[in-house]
Amino acid sequence: MSSIQALEGLVKRAGGKQEDPTAGLENIDVQHYLGRIWWCFVAVFTLYQVCLFFARYVRTVSCLGNDTQRYFAQPNFWYARFKKSCLDAPLFRTRHHREFKMSSAIGVGTLPSRLQTFFLVGYFAVNVGFCCWKIDYSNFSAGAGELLSRSGIMAVINMIPLFLLAGRNNPIIKLTGISFDTMNLIHRWFGRIVILEAIAHTVCWMANKIHTKGATVGWMTIQKSITTSTFIMTGFIGTVAFVFLLIQSPSPVRHSFYEVFLHGHIIGAALALGAVWVHLDGRPQQMMLYGVLALWAMERTMRFFRLAYGNVGNGGTKADVEVLPGDALRVTVRMARPWRFRPGQHAYLYMPTIGLWTNHPFSVAWSEEEEDLNTMSTITDEKGLPMNRQDILEHNKTSLSFIIRRRTGFTDKLFKKADLSAAGRFSTSAFIEGPYGGEDLSSYGTVMLWAAGIGITHQVPHVRDIVAGYANGTVATRRLTLVWIIQSPEHLEWIRTWMTQILAMPRRREILKILLFVTRPRRQGEIHSPSSSVQMFPGRPNVQSLVDQEMQEGIGAACVSTCGTGGLADELRRAVRNRELQWNVDFREESFSW
Repeated sequence: MSSIQALEGLVKRAGGKQEDPTAGLENIDVQHYLGRIWWCFVAVFTLYQVCLFFARYVRTVSCLGNDTQRYFAQPNFWYARFKKSCLDAPLFRTRHHREFKMSSAIGVGTLPSRLQTFFLVGYFAVNVGFCCWKIDYSNFSAGAGELLSRSGIMAVINMIPLFLLAGRNNPIIKLTGISFDTMNLIHRWFGRIVILEAIAHTVCWMANKIHTKGATVGWMTIQKSITTSTFIMTGFIGTVAFVFLLIQSPSPVRHSFYEVFLHGHIIGAALALGAVWVHLDGRPQQMMLYGVLALWAMERTMRFFRLAYGNVGNGGTKADVEVLPGDALRVTVRMARPWRFRPGQHAYLYMPTIGLWTNHPFSVAWSEEEEDLNTMSTITDEKGLPMNRQDILEHNKTSLSFIIRRRTGFTDKLFKKADLSAAGRFSTSAFIEGPYGGEDLSSYGTVMLWAAGIGITHQVPHVRDIVAGYANGTVATRRLTLVWIIQSPEHLEWIRTWMTQILAMPRRREILKILLFVTRPRRQGEIHSPSSSVQMFPGRPNVQSLVDQEMQEGIGAACVSTCGTGGLADELRRAVRNRELQWNVDFREESFSW
């Protein structure tokens, strides 16, 4: 095939007509430009992540034997300004993760951060600019035809990152360090851009028909084309499927009917992809859909492999579910195979007996290695010899624990089943997919961990890891403060067993301070401080005051991390930003959104 024939195939317009070859070349240029923008975005954030990695590594090594760390306590002026005005900044004054609500039960979403908004607005503007670039506006038919072609190509191109960002095993998360929460936000907005471009593609085709044939004949032609032409019919079905995805995706629908939304979203996306595939049959743009399908297949294959490898064999994965005070559950999962866990990670929990097609993310609150005594005794009997250390490690089982607060849907069903069981507990088969996420705080001289309610599950592993590292001399941390805000003292039962182990760890008193704030105590006698390192207070904390105290008494570079309500995260963000020009401090927040 000659280059001219290839170009003619590329620029074939809806309805079989040919476009100006120059417009086809411009469409090719748009594809290249948009691809370069993606690669530049990934490259910049990857380079930023590499620089952070080496800076933190150097800081850790330099501070292992340094108890003052004065050099690292001072912020770099320009980087501090960047963090305060862009990286850590909310869109406007303080509000970012505190949700807007129609009622106490229905939320309508949150505001993106300043950096997120800058990227989303910029990318939206790039798409509008490329759609309108070098369009012949002097002639309606020619201009509508070129815009029809351009918007369709842009929609197909954007489907590649749209499907890539939807996956849990997204390689861009590893490369750039951008959180899954942010990737989910970008995925939603990329989806809206694709839908708008698909609508523009369809409207331009309809407008051209009406303009060239008149309103009456034009609408008749449109109806006939939709019902008789496979090409037009599948394009129209694809657009309708995209519009359905837009209608069922707002935050109130997602949060109120998540399971319905999820299954409807998958069906709608599959229908849209299939319709577009047939619509593009015989056109070069169909090759882009191979990339979309490959990304989807690879992501699903990786998820299946994770599930099969971690949960199949050795008796399978079992879960013990136990009711706790305060409408909570402790789920202890004994994995079929050893599992390497890092603080800050989460996993997706499958329980076929509770919800056959559902899985939900939860922070891993605790992890232990347990000996599989049945397997060990069997092997010892067969061999007649005691096992060595390698044998024991091979037959250990990882125990993972989750604390789950009762809400609606899956967690409500799980709670009711446990509550109705004997002694408030039951066992069942389960599957764990993961681990995902994780963060390392060992390079900071001062670490301040904040949690509200069930958010403590994210912070407990950090406490154990840092205290153990301090005793072993493998972390830079010299000051660790845990602030936990709870409604009732009975919530302490959620982690009492684990905190007892942490408080018994070597050299714990030298580094760890725990501040407990009870917002709704039933009586004053419930509030008492066991020791100077574990203190309990009624009411809510003064966030800015506690952050300022850490700044005055802290050592070296600092990290303030939070997992809890959106209101607490926004308060902490404001308090940290107020001090970023005087204090070398990083702000981190953990949240799940969908």
